[in-house]
Amino acid sequence: MNVRRRLISGSAVAAATALGLGTLSACSGFAAADGKSSGKLDVVASFYPMQYLAEQIGGTHVKVTNLTQPGQEPHDLEISARQTAQLQEADVVLYLKNLQPAVDDAVAQSEVKTKIDAASLTTLEKHGNEVGGHAAAHDDTEGEESGGTDPHIWLDPVRYAEVAQGVGKALEKEDPDHAADYKKNTEALVKKLDGLDTQYKDGLADTKTKVFITTHAAFGYLAERYGLTEEAINGLDPESEPSANRVKDLEKMAKADGVSTIFYETLVSDKTAKTVADDAGLGTDVLDPIEGITDKSKGNDYLQVMESNLKALQTALGTK
Repeated sequence: MNVRRRLISGSAVAAATALGLGTLSACSGFAAADGKSSGKLDVVASFYPMQYLAEQIGGTHVKVTNLTQPGQEPHDLEISARQTAQLQEADVVLYLKNLQPAVDDAVAQSEVKTKIDAASLTTLEKHGNEVGGHAAAHDDTEGEESGGTDPHIWLDPVRYAEVAQGVGKALEKEDPDHAADYKKNTEALVKKLDGLDTQYKDGLADTKTKVFITTHAAFGYLAERYGLTEEAINGLDPESEPSANRVKDLEKMAKADGVSTIFYETLVSDKTAKTVADDAGLGTDVLDPIEGITDKSKGNDYLQVMESNLKALQTALGTK
C-alpha cells in the first residue's frame, strides 16, 4: 500500500487543460445555463465513505461521482485528466484531507466553490500505534516521530455522525431550495449511526479479551470508542513482511491477552496475517476498514459492513 506523496503529473494537467476546463465548468449539472441541466447538485466524493455520506444525505437531489473506483486502494489514487475535469465541473467536492495527497492537490487547484473537508467537521487524534503508519505518512506538519493524526474517522460511528451533520449543513447552504430534504436525510442517517453506536457498545461490553490484532492500523478510533486495544502488525503496509522481533512480541501478547484471531482487510493480500497467524497458532478473519465496497465486502454498504465487523470482533474477542 503505497502512500508516498503524489502530485498531479504535468501531462495530466496539460491534458485536462486541453479539454477546456473553462468550458466544462460552465456545464455543471446543477448550474448549467443551457436549459439541459439535470437539476441535480453535482458532488464529487474522494472515496467510498464520502460517497456514502453524499448519497445518503443528498438523496435524489445529488449526482455523486467517486474518484476512487471499487477495489482501488484509496491511498494509491492518482488523479487522471478526466477526473481533474470532473472536479472542475462539480458544484461540491467532499473529501478527507491528508488521506489522499493527490486529491488534496487536485482540490486545492480546482475552482469548486464548495469544498467540504470531512476532517474539519470532527476531532482528530493521534494514536500511538500509528507512528510510521497512515497518519504519519499523511500529516506534513507532525512528521513520523510524533505520529501525526489518524484519518480513519469514519470507523467511529460517533465521529462519522458529526461529519454527516456538517455535510448536511453544507449541502443546505449550497442548495437552499432542497434544504428541508437534506436536513431530514441527515437526521435519518445520524439516527442510523446512533443505532450502530449502540450495537457496538452493547455488543462489545462484555468480552473475554479487549485486544485485537490487525495488519493495518485503521481501527484506533473504533478501539478507543469501545474500550478495546488495537495492535497493528506493521501499521502502514499490510502486505509487507513483519520483523522477526515483531512477530515474537505479537505471539507473546496474543498468548497473554487471549487473542485468537489476526485480522486482515478486503483490499489487500492476507499473506502477512496468515504468516503471523501460522507462526502464532492463531486464526484469521476480515476486519474491513471500509475504504471501498467490492464483491468481496461482507455487506452492500457502510452500515452492513460495520455490522459484519462487529460480528467478527465479537467472535474474536469472545463475547460472553
